[in-house]
Amino acid sequence: MRWREAADKLVDTLRSDAAERDLAGEDPTREVTLLKESGLLTLLIPADLGGAGESWLTANTVTRMVSAADPNVGHLLGYHYLQLWRGELFERPDLVTRLRRETVAGNHFWAGVSNPLDAALELTPVDGGFRVNGRKTFATGAAVADRLVVSATRTDDDEKLTFVLDARADGLRYLGDWDNIGQRLTASGGVEFTDVFLPERDVLGPQPENQSPRLSLAAIGFQLFLTQIYVGIAEGALIEAADYTRHRGRPWFLSGVDSAVADPHILAGYGELVAQVRAAGALTDDAARALGAAFDRGTELTDEERGEAAVTVSAAKIVATRVVNEATSKVFEFVGARGTASKYAFDRFWRNARTLTLHDPVVYKAREVGEHFLTGEFPPFTGYT
Repeated sequence: MRWREAADKLVDTLRSDAAERDLAGEDPTREVTLLKESGLLTLLIPADLGGAGESWLTANTVTRMVSAADPNVGHLLGYHYLQLWRGELFERPDLVTRLRRETVAGNHFWAGVSNPLDAALELTPVDGGFRVNGRKTFATGAAVADRLVVSATRTDDDEKLTFVLDARADGLRYLGDWDNIGQRLTASGGVEFTDVFLPERDVLGPQPENQSPRLSLAAIGFQLFLTQIYVGIAEGALIEAADYTRHRGRPWFLSGVDSAVADPHILAGYGELVAQVRAAGALTDDAARALGAAFDRGTELTDEERGEAAVTVSAAKIVATRVVNEATSKVFEFVGARGTASKYAFDRFWRNARTLTLHDPVVYKAREVGEHFLTGEFPPFTGYT
């Protein structure tokens, strides 16, 4: 499996200096270069178009692996896969094929500018297409991308459209205003559009609200990949903490043992977390299979089938959110006071988890699952459900 070798190599590279890069907090220009050099950007593109032709489940696996080494890069890579994948949900096969070929030829990195709660972009019809104006927030990876998937609203009929743009198009300005405690290397700041020309041929289609079940899968896809990143962060925190415990940890003087790895409380503590993280991973893999099966149904996908996939993803997100926030805090009890030194940067796992799990309120995911369990109702089609 060539993808596995490429992913393992990338993971080793990222893990070797993840703490230093987190402390530096620079834009992820180097990280995107590493993604391009890895060959993983074309993982999902069919082989007959020049890509690796790998599966949806493989993209999920790679995203989690990379997130365990560096969740910033896992976030960028997962969203890249999602932007390419979501294009197939629209009825634009010719456009999708062209974009796939261009991505392979240019080794393009994709990002999105489509915050569902921020409808500040406007499309004004002009000869040959539209002019795009306004500002969008939380555009993860856009500032370091080659191509963008964007959403905006037409000024003439209020229709919401999704389209693709060259990330270096005239009139685009990246604000560089991402200054949060976690996911510091995701370039998740805002983007300003000033008379950016959008050719008609690059419009994918209308937004998913109130559209077909298949088109609405994009929102569930984003929820799933966020959940994969959560599990990856928890796995990464365990890997790094365990390495510290093995090689630098000290037993408490009242433990009666001569090494940290013989301390029964530390052993039991790790055991509890490992079990919880594995359970979250298994549930998330089940959710990935459910969404993949829904996608494979094509235009025959029903509301009920779509709803079952959405509830499965929500259940995984509930569990993974709780597990990642607990695991990234609990590991400090196992590494001890010396492990809080800045050079180890164990706090980055908690900061990344705490920041990313606030993407949208997980309590509403619990409500969705509970409502379906009690009444049979499914989540509505929205940008988050």
